[in-house]
Amino acid sequence: MHLRKISLTPEKYPTRDYYPFNQEILRKTRSLEFTSPVTFFVGENGSGKSTLLEAIAHKCRIHIWKDREKIGYENNPYEDHLYRFMEVEWTNGRVPGSFFSSEFFHHFVQNLDEWAASDPGMLRYFGGKSLNAQSHGQSLMAFFRSRYRIKGLYLLDEPETALSPRSELMFVKLAKEMGNQGHAQFIIATHSPILLACPGALIYSFDEIPVKKVPYEATDHYRIYKDFMENREKYL
Repeated sequence: MHLRKISLTPEKYPTRDYYPFNQEILRKTRSLEFTSPVTFFVGENGSGKSTLLEAIAHKCRIHIWKDREKIGYENNPYEDHLYRFMEVEWTNGRVPGSFFSSEFFHHFVQNLDEWAASDPGMLRYFGGKSLNAQSHGQSLMAFFRSRYRIKGLYLLDEPETALSPRSELMFVKLAKEMGNQGHAQFIIATHSPILLACPGALIYSFDEIPVKKVPYEATDHYRIYKDFMENREKYL
């Protein structure tokens, strides 16, 4: 593992009135340790898992390919400040990495096409074709296969929203293989029981306060899908 531990310092939070500092889970969770090359964050929407994932990216100096900021009705001056109250512990020094979400990936693909206009050779890194010229699933797997060969810390926010079930299985195999080789570490926020089944993965539940480790079979994602498959008539 490259990233060994993160620690939060809620006693230093600047406010309790604004998100994310008004979230009880982020006030009562003091630290998370990473003991597997693949770690999952699970929990209901709004539980804080994506917020913490983005804060880790900021603290580890991993760029997030966001579109230009849009002005909302009410500005939250603290929205992206959680990383300022986080400490990280590396095993052997900081490593580079990347942050993936299907929303932000769209902006990366657009930028890649602009770069390739002046240097087409860079597309060899992604199979020799523009990612825009491939199907969505093909472009994602081409990106994953090329990127995850490089030593680094890889953060992914609900990648299943852009993957078919078959592609999810391909991704699990890729993450397990790259993680076992020792050069890649993954932290993934997900709702997918397919991804969560990755052998040897560490799972942190954000449905518990503070966040705690849970086995695969104890996650709602596993239990609900299993019960539905075995007793779907009671749901329909």
